[in-house]
Amino acid sequence: LMPIFFVVAFSGSFASVVELEGYETDKAVNWMTAWAVMQGSAFSGMGAGGLAGTDLENGFFDRLRVAPTRPMALIGGLVGYCLCRALIPITAVLIVAFAFLDADMPGGVMGFVMVYLSGIGMAAIMAFFVLGIVFTFKTLKSLAVAQIIMFSSMFLSVGQAPIQAIEGWLHRVAAINPITNVIRMCRQGFLGEVTWSITQPGLIALFGMMAGTGIWARIRYKKVDA
Repeated sequence: LMPIFFVVAFSGSFASVVELEGYETDKAVNWMTAWAVMQGSAFSGMGAGGLAGTDLENGFFDRLRVAPTRPMALIGGLVGYCLCRALIPITAVLIVAFAFLDADMPGGVMGFVMVYLSGIGMAAIMAFFVLGIVFTFKTLKSLAVAQIIMFSSMFLSVGQAPIQAIEGWLHRVAAINPITNVIRMCRQGFLGEVTWSITQPGLIALFGMMAGTGIWARIRYKKVDA
C-alpha cells in the first residue's frame, strides 16, 4: 500500500511542481510514478532480510545451512522470492497511475520494460544488501538500519526533483548517487522515447550495485558462523 500512497499523495500534493524547469512533463504523476515503483521494489527487497532475520532468530536458518546446499543457493532463493514479490507493487502502482491518475507512457512498450527492469533490479539490490546486514547482526531488528539507508539513498537522488532543481550539497550527492541513473532509466518512458543514452548509465548502475551487494551478502554470510 505504501507505494500506492506515494504515487497518489505526491502526484496530488505536488501537481504544480512540474511547472518548474527540468521536469520535462506536464503531469506530476508521470514524474512520481517511477519513484513510487522504486520505493515499492526496495521494500519488496527488504523481505529477504525479514525472512532471514526471522529464521536466524528461531534457529530454522541453521537447519538450512547444514543441508547439502551451497550458500548462494540459500541466498538466491531469498532474493528470487523478493523478485517475484516486487512484481506486485510495480504492477499495482502502474494500474493506479494509469487507471485513476491519467499517467502517460509515450515510450510505449519499451517504457514499461524499463519500469519492470528497474524495479526488479532494485529489489535484487536491496535484497542482497539487507541480507548482508542481517547476516552481520543475526537479528530481525537490524532491518531498522536497512530502512534508514534505503530511505536516505532514495531521497538523496532525483526521485522527487530533477537534478537542475536540486541545490547545494544535495545536488552533489544526487549527481554521484547510482540510484539517480536507475530512476532516470525507469522514468524515461513516462517523459518521452526510451533512449540508449539514458538506459546505458542505468544498466551500468543497476548491475554494478547488484554485483557489489551480491558480493557483500556472500561475504557477510560467513559472519553467521562467528
